Amino acid sequence: MRLGINLGYWGLGMDADNIAVAQEADRLGYSVCWAAEAYGSDAATVLSFVAAKTERIDVGSAIFQIPARTPAMTAMTAATLDTLSGGRFRLGLGVSGPQVSEGWYGVKFDKPLARTREYVEIIRKAMSRERLVHEGAHWTLPLPGGPGKPIKLTVHPVREHIPLYIAAIGPKNLEQTGETADGWLGIFFSPEHAALSLDPLKAGRAKNGQTLDGFDLCPTVHIAVGEDIKAGVDSLRSYAALYIGGMGSKEKNFYNQLARRMGYEQAADEIQEKYLAKDYAGAAAAVPHDLIDATALIGDTARIADRMQAYADAGVTTLTLASGGFTLDERIQALRTGVEALERAGLA
Repeated sequence: MRLGINLGYWGLGMDADNIAVAQEADRLGYSVCWAAEAYGSDAATVLSFVAAKTERIDVGSAIFQIPARTPAMTAMTAATLDTLSGGRFRLGLGVSGPQVSEGWYGVKFDKPLARTREYVEIIRKAMSRERLVHEGAHWTLPLPGGPGKPIKLTVHPVREHIPLYIAAIGPKNLEQTGETADGWLGIFFSPEHAALSLDPLKAGRAKNGQTLDGFDLCPTVHIAVGEDIKAGVDSLRSYAALYIGGMGSKEKNFYNQLARRMGYEQAADEIQEKYLAKDYAGAAAAVPHDLIDATALIGDTARIADRMQAYADAGVTTLTLASGGFTLDERIQALRTGVEALERAGLA
């Protein structure tokens, strides 16, 4: 099992430290450094900067938001980043959510599965450098009746095939991810509830006569290093409450729905009710201890090594760490503990 690092969103006050974290991960042999985007900094610019400041570590988008760019633009960005990084780019995609898609980008959040499938098809065509022709429900290239003609990408990526990942949570999206992508970007993944994600992914792979062999299972998990387990759990409460309670509307919150499928229906209701009422402290307090502990790496090196073994046994191939600390020293220590724990578990 390989390790990755997720820098999260640029612009949260830790920007000067992010490069130092990426460089230390590079030095320690981490496999990939991911960056995210929502409605602040864009991931492409961040990744180009990280790639310029590192030597070996892959750089990946976790995620590029599908409503933010046309598929051809995403193919151009992927090809450019792969070229500039010397063949170190991984393309992660996601539909975002209805509030961001419609409120920020002005793109209707409808038929996300069909839209994602077409998006991936167009990117694959463009990246293969064939002349781009596509007729679908969401995109038609070239536009009919006008001056447009089929053209092909002029940039030559370093690799013929750039790995493509999709962030998926719901069962149908997971199945389609297994069918169309090279890897999966997960969140709030628990080894004890692995089947919730892996069974749909396996079903999607089976549609192409494939198994999960060669498919990169890549969840992001927070790491909080220390002897005090309760303190580690408490340090992640606000993050969990934000996603389960406030990342989306009451009717459409994918993270809340995931918590329900994991058996936390009552807690999911309470977290969302309090968060949407702006009782953020109450929402954080309502997140079950066990939910956080099951979906994060918390404790000393030995305990984290045991949890890493559970993730590996569940089939995870790249375990991406997001530090629960805020200072540079805490984040660097988390990186080093991750490597120590991986070695202790015999997974390096």
